[in-house]
Amino acid sequence: MSTKKDKFSFKDKFYMELALDLAKAREGLTGQNPSVGCVIVKKDEIISIGQTSFNGRPHAETNAIKNTTEDLKGSKMYVTLEPCSHHGVTPPCTSSIIKSKISEVIYSVIDVDKRVKDKTFKILETRNINVKKGVLKDKVNHFYLPYFFNRKNKLPYVSGKLAVAKNHIIFSKNKRKITNSRSDKFTHFLRYKNDSILISYKTLNKDNPKLNCRLKNMEKFSPKRIILDNKLRTNTNSYLFKTANKDNTIIFYNEADKSKILEFKKRKIEIIKSKIDTKKRFDLKVILKRLYKLGCRNILVEGGNELTKDFLNKKIFNLFYLFQSPKKLSKLTEFKEFNGFNIIKRNYKNKVKINSNLEKDTITLYKK
Repeated sequence: MSTKKDKFSFKDKFYMELALDLAKAREGLTGQNPSVGCVIVKKDEIISIGQTSFNGRPHAETNAIKNTTEDLKGSKMYVTLEPCSHHGVTPPCTSSIIKSKISEVIYSVIDVDKRVKDKTFKILETRNINVKKGVLKDKVNHFYLPYFFNRKNKLPYVSGKLAVAKNHIIFSKNKRKITNSRSDKFTHFLRYKNDSILISYKTLNKDNPKLNCRLKNMEKFSPKRIILDNKLRTNTNSYLFKTANKDNTIIFYNEADKSKILEFKKRKIEIIKSKIDTKKRFDLKVILKRLYKLGCRNILVEGGNELTKDFLNKKIFNLFYLFQSPKKLSKLTEFKEFNGFNIIKRNYKNKVKINSNLEKDTITLYKK
């Protein structure tokens, strides 16, 4: 029985692994562009590396070329995604590659962007640059699932997160804290990895959250705040309102007094009028399409019972993180219970415990 010989060497795979690690380090931080990693090798030595810049530009290939003063003639470039070949806000990476005299380009997966898709190979080969593609294809394809989803559907990639006590309580007036400090850090990591975070005004008014990333030295990567508030009932004394501006906060509403609209506009908050259904709920698909046009690519939803169930029922979550605490919270005062477990089981067949027995908290990731 014969097997097909792998056309990629151990070294090819090793350098592509490094490029993928570079891409992963910038995941969620590159704006509307995908996070790409790049490694340049000459005589089996790494002479430069590059990543997609924060907010998306310059691209990884351009950064890698600029990050070295070495003569690149005779070198190889390993890059996770097909280099761009079109003129956009910046010149195409293929132009930089050709100008640099790099001898060989090895990329993992073909870009799904129609302006780029499968065009780079021919452009580089006509300039006598050796080109190979497909190394670590499966692994890199998995990394780019959110990006491919963005491009294909013109929608953000949506993750949900909910914390519940042992008795399914998600809010208790006597004790609001549900999960432990380690679980909290994971929550802040999710905020760091998503460019936007979405809640309802009810959660805002009840919890007065900050919705920022509080990991050390990562505060500047806090996500944009998105609030669903059909009548602009957001508490104007809340932290989010007081720290809001046109760059960090978007509020969707349906109807409100002119005086209320003016009050929000004075804060320079971006408020967007959107339709609601007969149950007084926003059309989430319409909201997400608008957010995509506004540049949101990865959204974390930290909703309460109703908003989370709405996303679950409509099968919008690409990923759903369920934090479960061994603690029971009081039902003697005002409380809120989550009753959407059956929806999770029905809609999400794939699950994995990414943290179990973490100071007794359990975090389960559900995927489509």
